[in-house]
Amino acid sequence: MDIVIHHNPDCGTSRNVLAIIEAAGYAPTVIEYLKTGWTRPQLLALFAAAGLTPRMALRETKSPAAELGLLDDGVSSERLLDAMLQHPILVNRPIVCTSRGVRLCRPSEMVLDLLEHLPPGPLSKEDGSPLIDAQGRRVI
Repeated sequence: MDIVIHHNPDCGTSRNVLAIIEAAGYAPTVIEYLKTGWTRPQLLALFAAAGLTPRMALRETKSPAAELGLLDDGVSSERLLDAMLQHPILVNRPIVCTSRGVRLCRPSEMVLDLLEHLPPGPLSKEDGSPLIDAQGRRVI
């Protein structure tokens, strides 16, 4: 199974998702989007595949969204997309693509639905919350 993760290594949720994918035995393609940036077609395709709008994908905290005036209800999708292209940090993460679908994996356990097989247990998130028990069953 090919897996692509749009990843920010400074984000705990993104690190958790990458760790879950790797613990399940996959070697994903990791795209550090803060380094590579986004293209409009790329964002539009990811959002469409994940069933997201630019508003739904907007990272509101720990980003310049407020100072750029993007949090108001009347801000258009086009304006949000333009801002996301200029400021890649505005896109919430991680976004994971597999043959089972595309999803914004927040919270991190959402990635489990995209994997053909689960990682062996026990497995917990960075904060210690259990994901997989010792028998390999999903806890969350």
